[in-house]
Amino acid sequence: MSEALVTIGLVIFMKSSADIVIVGGGPAGMMAGMLFARAGIDTLVLEKHGDFLRDFRGDTVHPSTMEILSQLGLLEQFLRRPHNRLSGGDVNWEGRTLAVAEFSRLDTPAPFIAMMPQWEFLDFLLKQAEAYPQFALATNAEVVAVAQRGNRIDGVELADGRVVEARKLVLMADGRGSIVRSSALLPLEDLGAPIDVFWFKVPKQEQGDRLRAAICGGTMLVLIDRGEYWQCAFVIAKGNADSIRSRGIAAFRDRIRSAAPELPELERAVPDWDAVKLLSVSLDRLTSWHRPGLLAIGDAAHAMSPVGGVGINLAIQDAVCAANQLAGPMQRGEAIDPLLGQIERRRLFSTRVIQAAQRAAHRNLLEPALQSEGRGKSAPLLMRLLARVPLLQSLPGRFVGLGIRRERLTAPLARN
Repeated sequence: MSEALVTIGLVIFMKSSADIVIVGGGPAGMMAGMLFARAGIDTLVLEKHGDFLRDFRGDTVHPSTMEILSQLGLLEQFLRRPHNRLSGGDVNWEGRTLAVAEFSRLDTPAPFIAMMPQWEFLDFLLKQAEAYPQFALATNAEVVAVAQRGNRIDGVELADGRVVEARKLVLMADGRGSIVRSSALLPLEDLGAPIDVFWFKVPKQEQGDRLRAAICGGTMLVLIDRGEYWQCAFVIAKGNADSIRSRGIAAFRDRIRSAAPELPELERAVPDWDAVKLLSVSLDRLTSWHRPGLLAIGDAAHAMSPVGGVGINLAIQDAVCAANQLAGPMQRGEAIDPLLGQIERRRLFSTRVIQAAQRAAHRNLLEPALQSEGRGKSAPLLMRLLARVPLLQSLPGRFVGLGIRRERLTAPLARN
């Protein structure tokens, strides 16, 4: 086998194989890498970029993820990293503010959403993983194909032609652009998404603790409090980006003001279209997550809508489930291929339920709101009920914050 260049801190050495090769150094890949190395499994994570310092859109760390960190004894250390906290969510519907979700009453170690730059979260996971000698991370290591012996996947090929052997498993955590999708290694079902999102930032001074959405006259804007600025998501009908751009940046700013007139200095924050990024929304899932020697998790297995901001945290749950199910058998030298279907079945249930809820939100909330060009339409009955009965706000808080069938860490710790 050829050798992959591996960097850990300032140490550089050559590594040609590992028990488990994890493709992708995002949240799912880094969490899985830490947990398998913690169990004493020889682990190699391959990340195509040179570092984590990129502009991620998903910066939410939900209570379900912090619950796992608490089980690992890492929550207090994690919360020392720069972050701000969201206690709930409000919707301003045609000028009326409705409280619709509350996290603070959840029975969990961290009953809030932590807004932390994803590169900060990934760096935190890396620092924890580096404490285990069985962990290695290779950067600038883009995987372009899998290696196969007979009908079993037994490694990966890098962009420079090198091959890295996976003695027990290739774990694909390389996102919605995964090679299991682009190379049709596993079957994909497209569920359809009727929206896209324009992303931009607006500086501010006061820090709040609520996730906000504003719906006004066919315009929908989500405001995520990042302390020093609002991370803004301007929701549009899928395929409408060019039409909106053609009307000019001034008209776009006017639509922002109509939904959120309190946003300051939009001319400085959004001077031109270079300050606005388009997120093409997908909603899909693999109908099979595995084949001999290979398992897909996270966005590689299921691309989620931004509704609820649950994608990262669902991916973390996948990683924990994989470690729970596989690390012990790997320690004992048992065959793991027969176990891969168990992981798919357990995690597919959560994925289906959450994607069904996202599709319902698309159909019953987002599409009607975007099609309504006039003011005065009442908020949906469920939203009004949540606002009137505060105790009910814990239900969407629980669904978003803790998810469905959340995992409890049972993956073993390496024997000394």
